[in-house]
Amino acid sequence: MTAIEHVKAGTGLLGRYLIKDLSQAGVPLAVLVRPTRRQSVDERIDSILGYWESQLGCEIPRPMVLEGDICEPGLGLDAASLDWVSKNCDAVIHSAASLQFVSTSDQSEPWRSNVQGTQNILDLCRKAHIEKLHHVGTAYICGLRTGRVMETDVDVGQTLGNDYEKSKLQAEKLVRAADHIKSLTVHRPAIIIGDSNTGFTNTFHGFYAALQLAYMLTKAYDHSVNETGLLGGERVQFKLSGKESKNLIPVDWVSEVMSHVITNPEHHGKTYHLTPLHPVTTRLFRDVLEEVCGFYGAMFLGPDAEFDHPTEAEKHFYQNMTVYNSYWRDDPVFDCTNTLAAAPHLPSPLINREMLVRLAQVAVDMNFSWSDRGKGPRKMAVV
Repeated sequence: MTAIEHVKAGTGLLGRYLIKDLSQAGVPLAVLVRPTRRQSVDERIDSILGYWESQLGCEIPRPMVLEGDICEPGLGLDAASLDWVSKNCDAVIHSAASLQFVSTSDQSEPWRSNVQGTQNILDLCRKAHIEKLHHVGTAYICGLRTGRVMETDVDVGQTLGNDYEKSKLQAEKLVRAADHIKSLTVHRPAIIIGDSNTGFTNTFHGFYAALQLAYMLTKAYDHSVNETGLLGGERVQFKLSGKESKNLIPVDWVSEVMSHVITNPEHHGKTYHLTPLHPVTTRLFRDVLEEVCGFYGAMFLGPDAEFDHPTEAEKHFYQNMTVYNSYWRDDPVFDCTNTLAAAPHLPSPLINREMLVRLAQVAVDMNFSWSDRGKGPRKMAVV
């Protein structure tokens, strides 16, 4: 099978794992990449694969690299590239997405990437006569639903929590309505975090955003250590109960299951919830912030609490976390019958305190930033 996969700006966390896993599985890939001011598209892919080769100690076949942009008509491909895709590609893996929660207009993110980008993918499939599509959605198209959410559920009239969820639901409805797609497989991951083994991540949203803010607050207040020798968290009260459940899942597991499904056609044509069997709680999040950042003493007051006189630390925390307000709500239960049936040999790893502390410490050590530039030498492409 030849596939074309889009890696958002060449740096998407899930995309870089899919390139590695599918290449090692022998799947010939063409990758759509957008250049930057500092790197060409070939340099970006060489940097990503150079990193993997340094980690794995083996060479990874180079994909066909196509310069383009998912937000442009025809994916921004020139005539020669479009012709190459038509002649050589029989399936698309659409993993590009904007994770922006709040939009300024329907022409901005996340609508531009998640909806218009998906439509551009579908238009290319029609033009190139590609009938197989693997669409990466999100389990959170369920919105504010409670109870059990089935893999077969799509739009059941649910209220959505933010613009990201709205755009991803609209995108999934687009791919399901596309009559020229004869084989549609939908992969719906929960909240993707870093590598379960190494802790690596190159994006810092959600859990990492709270971690970074707590880390910054404790450093800002480190001049006023309290009588216990601890600092930071006692200045913040959460409008949470501590019992809210969140579905976190490591990127390496998501990619491994997706690659298994993609390389085994008998599993195509279904929807897969890539979700953990055991969610974590917001209280565990707080405990991790304590251990890694020294953010001790933060209190859970409940979702209906009112703060008459918030401290400066509380004001700073809430102002910076406003965009993630919908993120911290209690999750429903995600049914994953199809995933368990397709990949019983790949059980979801247990997300516990030890793993989250390890991932959090890696993010702190990385100073919450990553650049692929200079991570690997230039090598001759193998198509």
